[in-house]
Amino acid sequence: MKTKHHLAAFGLAALPLAVQAQDPTGESADAVALNPLVVTATLAPRTADESLSSVTVLDEATLRRQDPTSVTDLLRGQPGVDVNDRGSFGKASSIYLRGTGSESTVLMIDGIRLRSATAGGAAWHYLDPRMFQRAEIVRGPRGSLYGADAVGGVVQLFTHEAQEGGPHPRISAGGGSFDTQRYSAGLSGSSGGTRYSFAGSRFTTDGTPLRRDGEDKGYDNTSTLARLAHTFDGGGEVGMLALRARGGNAFVDGESDFVQQVAGIYGELPVTERWTSRLTLSEARDELDTFNTDFPSLIETRTQTARWQNTLSFGMHELIAGVEHSEDKVSGTTDFAVSSRDNSAVFTQGLLDFSPFAVQAGLRYDDNEAYGDEVTGSLALGYDLDDAHTLRASYGTAFRAPTFNDLYWPNSGNPELNPETSETIEVGVRGQYRQWFWDLAAYRTELDDMIAWAPTPSGLWAPQNIAEARIRGVELSSGVELGEWTLATALTWTDPENRSGADAGNRIQRRASQSARFDVDRELGDWSLGGSWILQGDRYDDAANQDRIGGFGLVNLRAGWEFAPLWSARLTLENALDKEYETARDYPNAGRAAFVSVHFGQ
Repeated sequence: MKTKHHLAAFGLAALPLAVQAQDPTGESADAVALNPLVVTATLAPRTADESLSSVTVLDEATLRRQDPTSVTDLLRGQPGVDVNDRGSFGKASSIYLRGTGSESTVLMIDGIRLRSATAGGAAWHYLDPRMFQRAEIVRGPRGSLYGADAVGGVVQLFTHEAQEGGPHPRISAGGGSFDTQRYSAGLSGSSGGTRYSFAGSRFTTDGTPLRRDGEDKGYDNTSTLARLAHTFDGGGEVGMLALRARGGNAFVDGESDFVQQVAGIYGELPVTERWTSRLTLSEARDELDTFNTDFPSLIETRTQTARWQNTLSFGMHELIAGVEHSEDKVSGTTDFAVSSRDNSAVFTQGLLDFSPFAVQAGLRYDDNEAYGDEVTGSLALGYDLDDAHTLRASYGTAFRAPTFNDLYWPNSGNPELNPETSETIEVGVRGQYRQWFWDLAAYRTELDDMIAWAPTPSGLWAPQNIAEARIRGVELSSGVELGEWTLATALTWTDPENRSGADAGNRIQRRASQSARFDVDRELGDWSLGGSWILQGDRYDDAANQDRIGGFGLVNLRAGWEFAPLWSARLTLENALDKEYETARDYPNAGRAAFVSVHFGQ
């Protein structure tokens, strides 16, 4: 459809550890920003309109302008995204995509999945946004591509690319409210066929109270990144990635130390002109050491994965097929009955272009020694109404795997649990123009065998497959690049309904039904000014819908000044109107906060 397949070689070199920033089509920067290449939706490079998906890309310019203190601040209010946090600055946060739970949202970092195999969800709050160059948010089931837990969708964060030539240094330093300090430095470049990128960051803050009138609870985070890649004359490529975040966090009853880490190596070989093969070996680590409480604990998850992916091109069509094997290992102070589990999978996807029609079909088989086998599939159909408008419709299945806590927690785990399963249908239409775009999508998801804690005949509470839910939603997003103006809008309506037991008909707890986000930025010579207005409706803190938490509106302001070549200063004012708000009962978020920083480098 329109521009696709001459980008294939570009995409194969990018996956899964890189996404190039340059535009191979020769289009203007504005057009690329409004219709960017995405890889998360299909495992192959497609522009946003060609992906046949509901996708949002937050590019390098967006991250630079907003300069958020957390990844969750960057995602809050984006289409289909609901953030639930228990305090500010490193405190526990969950990302709900399209009304599904945190365990049903997959986090990828440069193609490597990061999560806790015990708790299920990812520790979003421990990731420093300055370590990343861009983000892709793909909404809707992706079980046929990523296996377990991709029910609501996938968020992929991409680290900084190597720059041409060099070495190119970049340094930043700043601070602000709550005695916050932020430092970062990086070095990147290329020589011959070798590309490199190194970076480090440090974030410390006294924090804010986790309870009203309580004491401040601090947080610190030290992150490091290393990326290397070499391309040989014959087109083969090898590379490696290592990202590590380590720090400490204070909460009401004690403190904790954490580690979040991903590491991987890959090799890619163009076997023939039509066939490219790639092998990736990776490990992800999630560690939390809690102390100074009545129940000190250490829990560590390690996931090791081997993935062999092959891409074959047939004119305007592509076939992707591969195998994947992973092993989850848990260790620490909790005595799980089982401390490891293997998962083997085979997957295939066809990307077919019969312009103006397009078909995308995927199928995946997972065999897990803990909970058995699952088959997931997807089918998406697209039709170009004209050069600017694309109509799409899709159907997909997915499943959420029971965690080690669900299966084996001492005295309450249920090893007989089955995975939660889902079916989703979606229709959408996108208008893509040179200086602006709009995208409208409506969907319906049915979830069965949801895992919920309930009393057993013996009187103990344990996780069981008893719950059902139906989630409906509509999302509208738009973006404009007009001269010196950059504007973005996101409107979301979600109806996440519980359909089980006494709570049938109620909204699923801690989900907002409505949200909106408006971003406006203006370049004024060496200066830039901007702001974000984020609105979220009410939510209930309990399944019975008796404990209502009110909605809120946030105003964030920002300014930038390029005062010398390669030098700039930035000022952000978060929650400028000092709004008191919370997304979980009795966990207030920070009030007004100002931050200033100075930056050197590109």
